[in-house]
Amino acid sequence: MTWVKICGMTNLEDALVAVDAGADAVGFVFYEKSPRCVTLERAREIVEKLPESVETVGVFAGDSLMHAGETGENAGFDSLQLYPLATPNSLEVLEKAGLKHPAQRKTGQKKIYLALPVSKSFMEEHGLSVELADPEGEFVALLLDSGSGQKPGGTGLAFDWNSAATTVATLNVKQKVVVAGGLTPQNVGDAISTLQPWGVDVVSGVEASPGKKDREKVRAFVRAVREMDRRAG
Repeated sequence: MTWVKICGMTNLEDALVAVDAGADAVGFVFYEKSPRCVTLERAREIVEKLPESVETVGVFAGDSLMHAGETGENAGFDSLQLYPLATPNSLEVLEKAGLKHPAQRKTGQKKIYLALPVSKSFMEEHGLSVELADPEGEFVALLLDSGSGQKPGGTGLAFDWNSAATTVATLNVKQKVVVAGGLTPQNVGDAISTLQPWGVDVVSGVEASPGKKDREKVRAFVRAVREMDRRAG
């Protein structure tokens, strides 16, 4: 089945709606410029009340990368999602975040998602050469978003799936790929059909307002993904 993450959680009610809808994971944003940014204390309070069956993911970018491991441990997250704001270099990201193998073992973090913007320059310069060390250990998946070096994600815009299809297909051979950016209950089926990702990640497409989820949109999004899974099966 396609992995489904509902991101940008700011309150327990929305997180429980995602769980009830059948999402595999919920995300908490620690990027200060985001309207969905939460405090460590708030995130921990929500995580403590969620069932163990749902994966909890801390989302970090910019300066927060430096504290990702420590924050993730203190919040009780299962996973970390890292957005580099400069060059898409996985080793550099890990160094800034303190998440090389030894630190990873120290903090107890087992899953890492590396998020990269799918810009035209990325597709031309990096799209066919992204190499992730030890993908079955540190990394779970490469998350492709519609952001940029200045705004890592949360744009509410989809990247050009058709133009990216060949590159994503190449990445799919060696690495699990998660698609994000501009997804909605109405278009997620098309994204899955075009890109065949391992997972999908949604924020604004299931919101009533920034930081507040729309219950029916969350449910409709998960239903749309599961319908595609049913057709594929």
